[in-house]
Amino acid sequence: MRFCEPITLNGRYARLEPLTLEHHDGLVAAVRDGELWRLWYTAIPTPDGMRTEIERRLTLWEQGSMLPFAVRRLDSGELCGMTTFMNVEQERRRVEIGSTWYAQSAQRTAINTECKSMLLAHAFDTLGCIAVEFRTSWMNQASRAAIARLGAKQDGILRNHQLLGDGVYRDTVVFSIIDQEWPAVRQHLRFKLDSREA
Repeated sequence: MRFCEPITLNGRYARLEPLTLEHHDGLVAAVRDGELWRLWYTAIPTPDGMRTEIERRLTLWEQGSMLPFAVRRLDSGELCGMTTFMNVEQERRRVEIGSTWYAQSAQRTAINTECKSMLLAHAFDTLGCIAVEFRTSWMNQASRAAIARLGAKQDGILRNHQLLGDGVYRDTVVFSIIDQEWPAVRQHLRFKLDSREA
C-alpha cells in the first residue's frame, strides 16, 4: 500500500476521514471552538485561512509527502480537528504524525488517544513503518505532555529549528516510537481507551 493512499480509519470515539474541501465549513466551526489560532507557539489556521490550509495539505498529498485527515467525533457527528501523516519517507518506512489540532471541546477527551492509536496502527501494522515521529514546539507544554502520554520517547531538541513569521525562533522537541516498541505502546493505548469505557 502506498503511504499516501487515502483511507478512512474508524474508532469508537472518532473517525479519520481523508481531507477534502467539503470539510471546510465543519473545520471552520471546529477551529472557532476555543479560538485556537490565537496560540502563538503553534500554527493553527484561522477561520478565514481554512480553505488555504486545506488546499496546502491537499497539494502536499498530491506531491506524496502528506496524508491529511479531518477528525470527526462520533458522539455528535461534528468535525473537531485535523491531523496528518507528514514528512512521508516511504523508501525509509518512516512518517511523522503532525499538523494536528483539535477543537477545545475535544481536548482532554479520548479522541486524541484514539486518533493517535489508529494512525500508529495503520503506520506499523499496515504500512510496515520502522519509526513514527512526533514534533512540537518546546513552548507547547500541552502537546509535549500528550505525546509523552502516548508512550513516545523524546529523541532530542532541535534548537533554533524554525524562524516563525513573527521573528521568534522555535525550538522543536522530537519524539518517536519505533517498531519494536509498538506492541507495548499499542497495549498501553488500548488500556487507556478501555479504562474510559469502564
